[in-house]
Amino acid sequence: MANSAQFDGGTILHHVTNWRDDVWIPLNMFGVDLSITKHVLMLWIVASITIALTLYATRAYRKNINAKPKGIAHLYEILLEFVKTDIVLPNIGSKGYRTWTPLIATFFIFILISNYIGLIPFFEKIQTILPVYDGTSNKFAPVSGSSTITGNFTVTAALSVITFFSIIIAGTMKHGFIGHWKNMIPGGVPAPVLIILIPIEIAGMFIKPLALILRLGANMTAGHIGMVAIFGIPMIIYQSGASIGVGISVGVVSVILNTAIYFLEFIVCLVQAYVFSLLSAVFIGMAIHADH
Repeated sequence: MANSAQFDGGTILHHVTNWRDDVWIPLNMFGVDLSITKHVLMLWIVASITIALTLYATRAYRKNINAKPKGIAHLYEILLEFVKTDIVLPNIGSKGYRTWTPLIATFFIFILISNYIGLIPFFEKIQTILPVYDGTSNKFAPVSGSSTITGNFTVTAALSVITFFSIIIAGTMKHGFIGHWKNMIPGGVPAPVLIILIPIEIAGMFIKPLALILRLGANMTAGHIGMVAIFGIPMIIYQSGASIGVGISVGVVSVILNTAIYFLEFIVCLVQAYVFSLLSAVFIGMAIHADH
């Protein structure tokens, strides 16, 4: 953990990224670094919570499809109905919603849980629970920093890759393998225009998942950077030689500002889960309804 008396750019990076020294279990296979870091650990935790909550909420339905929902099961029914009615059906259509609603709902729930867990201060204190391997001194040192895995571009890239292949699969299921790729080029286009259009369509195929990667990762990282930076202002003022009274006064203002940002982050977490799920459904729907 960075010294509380010092604050610089490294302090911010340490709290919002998968810091290079925060290795829980070192692992290298075939020259590839597969070490278990704090974000890998949090990925396992979020995945476990997602699976456990879903299994618990749907236990009654697995026994009786006509069971009356109550408690968390009722919440899940509302959530899944929202995903189906407001996200999947308008963009994918009534014929494909049974196939793609589980994927879109999984995106929504997983990202939502990931975002909200990143706001829980407890996970910032994970260093008090798990020692981590320090490769430089061959000792174990505490891990620290943010645990918002959706702020890690590797995680958002993995989710976007799933969407990328889902687009291809959806288009192939509807139009056939050759038909899917032919649909990328509108019919009746003059041959000279194809010289420009084909590269644009190929680039667009990769820009779609790239937009998902950057939108989710950047929005989740930006909020944490802002909060850490605001908390750092009184530290910087104190380091500059200002009196303790000035530092405390600025600190009070920083706490008030960060409290407001913290509640704003609750909305951002929900919006980003919705936007990622919505755009994934839109892209899959575009592959299915290429004639539109």
